[in-house]
Amino acid sequence: MPARPTPPSRPLILGSTSRYRRELLSRLRIPFDTDRPQVDETPQPGETPAGLARRLALAKAREVARRHPSAVVIGSDQVADLHGEPLGKPGTHERAVAQLQRLRGQTVVFQTALAVVCLESGFEQVDLAPVSVVFRPLSDAEIEHYLRAEQPYDCAGSAKSEGLGIALLERIDNDDPTALVGLPLIRTCRMIRAAGVHVL
Repeated sequence: MPARPTPPSRPLILGSTSRYRRELLSRLRIPFDTDRPQVDETPQPGETPAGLARRLALAKAREVARRHPSAVVIGSDQVADLHGEPLGKPGTHERAVAQLQRLRGQTVVFQTALAVVCLESGFEQVDLAPVSVVFRPLSDAEIEHYLRAEQPYDCAGSAKSEGLGIALLERIDNDDPTALVGLPLIRTCRMIRAAGVHVL
């Protein structure tokens, strides 16, 4: 009996303009487009960091999927969680200094959420890839040197683990090493395969 032909791969869209997520998804060597989601990222009253990340990842994927109903759309969001308090992107040097001063010696959970949506097929999944990070007891001089060197003002937690920011840390605990950078590729592969995208 002849093998059943493999259905064509659905088009893939990354619902994000983050260069970090784009670089991560490029590692899979499959074609994709990007589209910017228009989503209000304001936390809701009483919302946990994990709940916020999941809600925003799904909202981003759904919003982009409305414009591309036949495509498989990836949405992702990351919220730094300091003992239940969400920490956003610092945006400025002064805020980054204050953020790292709070984080030194602390354990922070980076709640990285992933959503995959295809409106045409009715596919929708959302998952969470938490990453526990322990910061070293940093001196003010180390914080200042790091921020001047890398300027991670667009990163929640004010540190880029894929760069010099790794020197700020004592330990990273997770089950997907790409989750901390912003897109958990192990979960991404599993979910987009289920949605109809050929990975290999």
